[in-house]
Amino acid sequence: MNFCSHCGHAVHFAIPEGDDRPRYLCDACGAIHYQNPRIVAGTLPIRDGRVLLCRRAITPRKGYWTLPAGYMENAETTVEAAARETLEEACAEVNIHDLYTLINLPHINQVYMIFRADLTSDFAPGPESLEVAMFDEHEIPWDELAFPTIERTLHHYFGDRHEAIFPLHISDIGRDDRERYFGSA
Repeated sequence: MNFCSHCGHAVHFAIPEGDDRPRYLCDACGAIHYQNPRIVAGTLPIRDGRVLLCRRAITPRKGYWTLPAGYMENAETTVEAAARETLEEACAEVNIHDLYTLINLPHINQVYMIFRADLTSDFAPGPESLEVAMFDEHEIPWDELAFPTIERTLHHYFGDRHEAIFPLHISDIGRDDRERYFGSA
């Protein structure tokens, strides 16, 4: 950030009085510009034990498989965001259950919130998907998954479904996990 979004003056990066970390500060109008993590909300759509995945038509990871998920918009709840993303990416409607995975990615300032959901409609590729398909565990394209968050969520699901108990899984993904997907760049 170079300029204040409130008044247009140059900003500098420093620790504001009473704070514990650097922020972008504007000396002209006094604005403190907080930059907070982005929430990615999505679903784990299930029908008859099979999972709906979308092959991405956009970067990053174009051509790789993912669960329908994306950034929350202002003025919507996490459940609304998850349902909207599922409709946008897979043209699918779902009945959303509880939050299933909450995965922190502090190195890229993201938090993934994936809800377990029953697929209640037909599906088709939305504008951000090349194709969508249902997969059983042995059919999952494990080497073609877009993100470590998706791999982790799917492993939890296939492990939990044998007992039919689906607890909330909270975890962190660090740089090392991410490098398996994106390299060290």
